[in-house]
Amino acid sequence: MSFRESAADMRDELIRLRHALHREPELGLDLPRTQEKVLEAISGLPLEVRLGERLSSVTAVLRGTRPGPTVLLRGDMDALPVSERGDTPIASRLEGRMHACGHDLHTAMLTGAAHLLAARRDRLAGNVVFMFQPGEEGYGGAKLMIDEGTLDASGELPVAAYALHVTSAMIPQGTFLTKGGPMMSAVDDLVVTVRGAGGHGSAPHRAKDPIPAACEMVMALQAMVTRGFDVFDPVVVTVGSFHAGTVNNVIPEEARFEVTIRSFSEDSHARLQERAVSLVKGIAAAHGLEVEADYRVNYPVTINNEGEADFVAATVREVYGEQRFLRAANPFTGSEDFSYVCDRVPSAFVALGACPSGADPEKAAYNHAPDAVFDDAVLPDGAALYAELAARRLEPATA
Repeated sequence: MSFRESAADMRDELIRLRHALHREPELGLDLPRTQEKVLEAISGLPLEVRLGERLSSVTAVLRGTRPGPTVLLRGDMDALPVSERGDTPIASRLEGRMHACGHDLHTAMLTGAAHLLAARRDRLAGNVVFMFQPGEEGYGGAKLMIDEGTLDASGELPVAAYALHVTSAMIPQGTFLTKGGPMMSAVDDLVVTVRGAGGHGSAPHRAKDPIPAACEMVMALQAMVTRGFDVFDPVVVTVGSFHAGTVNNVIPEEARFEVTIRSFSEDSHARLQERAVSLVKGIAAAHGLEVEADYRVNYPVTINNEGEADFVAATVREVYGEQRFLRAANPFTGSEDFSYVCDRVPSAFVALGACPSGADPEKAAYNHAPDAVFDDAVLPDGAALYAELAARRLEPATA
């Protein structure tokens, strides 16, 4: 029986687990109930299980009956601080928390892959590491797991790593999508506080007004993108928060704004901090003001290995048919901490359309929306692809 057929037989169990996770979402690095559900789902399998020390992670190693290399499969587990809209039987029971990004599906699919591969352990020459990861949504859980030794869990560095991520829109249901090279952007944060001296709105010359300087910084950051970086190596700068003052006739002492900065190459990512910080400091100095520029480097660019992306494409086409695979024309502008794995191991990050049946992918609510809906129908195929990628990647050693 093929992985796809075996996964179809597991459909009900995968759905039950996904629904249980969806009803009880947990945030950040501390996911005790989620960890408990994962451990229950994989109990009885011939796995070497290790729990995280600084986070509620689960690292499980399946050793084949013969020696060989290691492949890593990753599924993230954390939810978002979003209030779910709608009243379905599986809706979140915790106010202000929701699996709005589909990580509950990833977790269920990865447990399914563990069952599928454990059932064929006698045919495996090598090891599979199952990386159940908390804290993808801005907490850098992947880096913490790497620091705690997940990449070396089998005793050696994996030769390949794969991650699946569902989307509630954009991609037709059941379609797998990936590409070689940059797949997801790097993301950094910049928080700028401009300090001057308050005064009366009628006499700005007797004060040091931080607002015009802060506005100039916002516009200059946009010009920095178009004049400081190659148009064919895009950089996106968005000021999403700007706060200053209380009433119209008082010049405030400070103005504060927050920026998200995204880039798609290691070169641009490396240069952005120096360029952005020096720009806002220069403008502040020109106005005789003080400025605090807090630049926070977050996730690096998620770069798919060309060979592993091609391997995913070939596997999907053979197992599911040509119509089930799309090669992405451009990277996604979102960011992923699977990038830390990609930096160490030849990897492929793969999107899977989970748009509800009958819905228009172009109009459906997208990931992170309070009314985002993910279809359970993709669970078996996601689990089967995880298993196929690991087993086929170990085939040279198995043959």
